[in-house]
Amino acid sequence: MQYISHYSSPLGKILLAADHSGLTGLWFEGQKYFALGLEEETKEQELPVFQAARRWLDIYFTGQKPDFQVPLHFLGTPFQRQVWEILCSIPYGQTTTYGSIAKQLAAEKGLPHLSPQAVGGAVGHNKISIIVPCHRVIGADGSLTGYAGGVWRKEKLLTLERA
Repeated sequence: MQYISHYSSPLGKILLAADHSGLTGLWFEGQKYFALGLEEETKEQELPVFQAARRWLDIYFTGQKPDFQVPLHFLGTPFQRQVWEILCSIPYGQTTTYGSIAKQLAAEKGLPHLSPQAVGGAVGHNKISIIVPCHRVIGADGSLTGYAGGVWRKEKLLTLERA
């Protein structure tokens, strides 16, 4: 069973989703892939993970780095989950590229090459926006390419982090 809750952020309304293992989703209302992976039957219920997520977001939106982790439960393919784990390791206020993530994954798997486009697909399907910081991934030329919540939000998030 998945549970839902809502959060009003400075960048728009957010839908939160969780199960008893952790946060499974965080989407801006109306974004690309909104509620992707959310079960048809959900229940709006207050859970400790939602309280933690809202507290984390409150701190984050003041321009500070939260000093704790929200319990996460990644629902995706093994490849997606590997990419999302790497996203979690990108330091606050810093960026990386799709190509850098592809090189890191290729090295971990003992492969000579991995497609940055494949990484981009996994980054784009990240279900836990902001907390799993896909907004910190940029194009090789430094461009703010693709963000399911809208490039304007990506720019605001990076500005908030002074990245």
